Amino acid sequence: MKRIESGNVAAALGVKLAKTQVVAAYPITPQTPLTEKLSELIEAGELEAEYITVESEHSALAVCIGAASAGARAFTATSANGLLYMSEQVHWAAGARLPLVMCVVNRGVGAPWTVWNDHQDSISQRDAGWIQIYVNDHQEIIDTVIKAFRLAETVSIPVMVCYDGYYLSHTHMPFDVPDENKVDTFLPAYSYKHTLNPESPENLNTVTMPFARPDRDGVNKPGYMDIRHNLQQELRTSIPVFEEIDTAYKAIFGRGGSPILSAYKCEGADFIVAAMGSLSNRIKDIVDELNLEGLKIGVLSVHLYRPFPQAQIIAALQDAKGVIVIEKALSYGNQGALFGDIKAALYPCIKRPFAHSYIIGLGGREIKKADLYDAIKESCTTSETFEDTSRWIGLNR
Repeated sequence: MKRIESGNVAAALGVKLAKTQVVAAYPITPQTPLTEKLSELIEAGELEAEYITVESEHSALAVCIGAASAGARAFTATSANGLLYMSEQVHWAAGARLPLVMCVVNRGVGAPWTVWNDHQDSISQRDAGWIQIYVNDHQEIIDTVIKAFRLAETVSIPVMVCYDGYYLSHTHMPFDVPDENKVDTFLPAYSYKHTLNPESPENLNTVTMPFARPDRDGVNKPGYMDIRHNLQQELRTSIPVFEEIDTAYKAIFGRGGSPILSAYKCEGADFIVAAMGSLSNRIKDIVDELNLEGLKIGVLSVHLYRPFPQAQIIAALQDAKGVIVIEKALSYGNQGALFGDIKAALYPCIKRPFAHSYIIGLGGREIKKADLYDAIKESCTTSETFEDTSRWIGLNR
């Protein structure tokens, strides 16, 4: 069924189709319409779930942690400083291996205060142990929310579905709403093996020693470092799991096929522009123009950012002459976050492309087509060496 709605409504419909049982959230722009829509669906009886009102984002994620621990499929959403207020619980949810799904409607972080879009909020939490997926349009929002629940529950690792505030959250676009019965086939009911049950008591997430030690039955159990190693290893193995889930989704709904990276005109390209979110789609128009001018250039949209898909990045980029990374976030005191990860992935390659980094659109700064065009064209026609810093587009000088 086709709908023309906002990105926030697309996300809410995905949560509904996933038959989420508990929703807890605190309003924050530009996420608020998503959770408002969920409250309407619950009130109307279209989603059989508990909507729990809380006093803060920290409490919202705490409620979801409790709900998931009790065996309920749980969801929350936030933006910007709301995500930062959750930070303690963000780390806890990952360490507790709870299969939560959270939409992060990307917005710049204060101070100074801003309600406009960039990716700094979710990028700041990239090392918290969550899977992070960035989507480009409304169809990807609804489809990825549904796939995220299956992924989280398969690998027991929480998932953030990140999409651009305003550019996607508030704009209206057409998208297909998956058939409910088919979603039920794709996404079985949530079953948590450590569900809190007085008939089968367990100690979960107690103070853990630095060293491994035997439990009451004499079975050696991992210490803190071992638990962290397990999470790291299983984050890495979640990449092929996500690919398998996407394949299963495509077989039912006919959409998907590029869950990790999606390429546009990258086959045989001399230069490839890498980006995340709706910015990837904007760059396609510029790439089309530059191809008409004789430059062989493509766009690589990075969907799965954590765990970082190093092998897929190498395969996609190593044969190019140059890689141009354009992003709406940075690692303060260093360089663009995505740029640093891509550069590190390419470092072992015998034949590696030059890499340029551009920071753009922070705090909603206007992204002008002419500026993007000039920056990309300049990179394709100048230096072929690695850079250690990022160039900034659109500074008010």
